[in-house]
Amino acid sequence: MLETRNLTIRFGGHVAVNAVSCRFEPGTLTAIVGPNGAGKTTYFNLISGQLPASAGQVLLGGRDLSALPASARTRAGLGRAFQLTNLFPNLSVLENVRLAVQAALDGPHRRGLNLWSIWSDHARLTARAHEILESVAMSAQQDLPVASLPHGDQRKLEVALLMALDAQVYMFDEPTAGMSHDEAPVILNLIRKLKQDKSKTILLVEHKMDVVRELADRIIVLHNGTLVADGEPAEVIASSVVQEAYLGVNKEPA
Repeated sequence: MLETRNLTIRFGGHVAVNAVSCRFEPGTLTAIVGPNGAGKTTYFNLISGQLPASAGQVLLGGRDLSALPASARTRAGLGRAFQLTNLFPNLSVLENVRLAVQAALDGPHRRGLNLWSIWSDHARLTARAHEILESVAMSAQQDLPVASLPHGDQRKLEVALLMALDAQVYMFDEPTAGMSHDEAPVILNLIRKLKQDKSKTILLVEHKMDVVRELADRIIVLHNGTLVADGEPAEVIASSVVQEAYLGVNKEPA
């Protein structure tokens, strides 16, 4: 279980995320929505460790991660995909995934980048990387440098890296941002596939309500950094706070 307790960040006198407490259960995809500037991505950054919290806690499986940097939170099981891809552009597709597989292993492989110490396991690492690339339909691109891939394939590769890291929590920040109409369904299908593993927790920041309706088991709404709604998708989308704050609908008579 992932949990935030009174998670808060202040920038000067501005409170960007205001004492947000929420629990995210395995087997559930939660969509985090709200208008621009609501604090959605900032909340993500606090959870994954890209930003230090002014107050509050982040816990995973009861373990307090609040003092850990982003890299340590990744090792603890928090997997994060960004609006902009976070890959090694000069390495091949296969090399990117193989490095993620290596990072996920226990024992000496986790302690550093001593490539000689893992040479005997090279075949095993490569075999696992091949399995993951096949699962995201990228085997044909395995030898290409990442920099040469179209944007949609880079987003697919980022999902592959999360799978290779064997994260407990998958965090997607607007996964279809910048993708063409033809590319977006590929990423959404990968997220649907991840949902089938009921041991995983998925968080999704998304502004496209059609995507939210289709994928989410639960929606939470942030407005001005505050949690203002939490529940099943149909109930939350129909609520007055979402209609007014997120969709810009004013129900009061003119």
